[in-house]
Amino acid sequence: MKLKPIKTKKEYEACLDWVDAMFDKKVKANSPEGENLQVMLLLIKEYEDKHYPIPTPDPLEAIKLKMEERGLKNKDLVNKIGSKGYVSAILSGKKPLTLELAKIFHKELGIPANILLS
Repeated sequence: MKLKPIKTKKEYEACLDWVDAMFDKKVKANSPEGENLQVMLLLIKEYEDKHYPIPTPDPLEAIKLKMEERGLKNKDLVNKIGSKGYVSAILSGKKPLTLELAKIFHKELGIPANILLS
């Protein structure tokens, strides 16, 4: 397959089929076919980023999800943030998520700063 920027959905689908075939062939990464596969994957990613963007998650939803994953309750954040009522007000959107709070959530929950600041 000729390597070139993907411009249409039809080209995109053909590229996906070609990638599937290369995976089925189990081409080696350092072979010429493997290098073409790597370039094609970059072209596919570029097309997908442009045509199927993934929206940035809502900061409060990201915080709630991380808390749920770690089994944390609002009361577990009291020592870091403030009263239980204040924590609830932040998580419900009644109080703003300040830069200082974003830093705390980033440090404590490992949420990327770009999500918290969006």
